[in-house]
Amino acid sequence: MTALINRDELAAAIEAGSVTVIDALGGEYYAKQHLPGAVALVRADVDELAPTLLPDRDAAIVTYCSNPGCANSGQVADRLAALGYADVRKYREGIEDWTDAGLPTESA
Repeated sequence: MTALINRDELAAAIEAGSVTVIDALGGEYYAKQHLPGAVALVRADVDELAPTLLPDRDAAIVTYCSNPGCANSGQVADRLAALGYADVRKYREGIEDWTDAGLPTESA
């Protein structure tokens, strides 16, 4: 099971530049709205793209998707962990929680 991170911890890590944020929704969802600095990476592309997008396997990584009912972030986090990424956490509440709190997002 992937460790969790809450909104306040994630916001602080983004502000400090100490985390790579992975949007596990991808596609049009990512283009419309994503967390600041997030990189799109869906489960189907993890094996192919992770070595290029995430070269440091010891770096802090946080995955998220839409809300606690969305399985995408957990699937991406689990696959990254299986590939040897050592510090992967999941923001279970997702972008819905982030925007409900009035925090900033970006669009493509």
